[in-house]
Amino acid sequence: MSFREKTIKSEIVIDLTGPEGNAFCLLGYAKKFARQLGLDESKIHSEMTSGNYEDLLQVFNKYFGDFVVLER
Repeated sequence: MSFREKTIKSEIVIDLTGPEGNAFCLLGYAKKFARQLGLDESKIHSEMTSGNYEDLLQVFNKYFGDFVVLER
């Protein structure tokens, strides 16, 4: 799994207009980041898949927005 990283304030930037913005790709990132942070992967996955794409983005930001920038 690859994603573009920028070292501006050491944040990770994910371009939502490209293949990285695919819901399945974002779910994969969430799983990876949850493991790294010791968070409950299944809870996050359930929250992310309980609504539409915009809901998925909001949940992603809720958990990982401190270090990941979702770029439109």
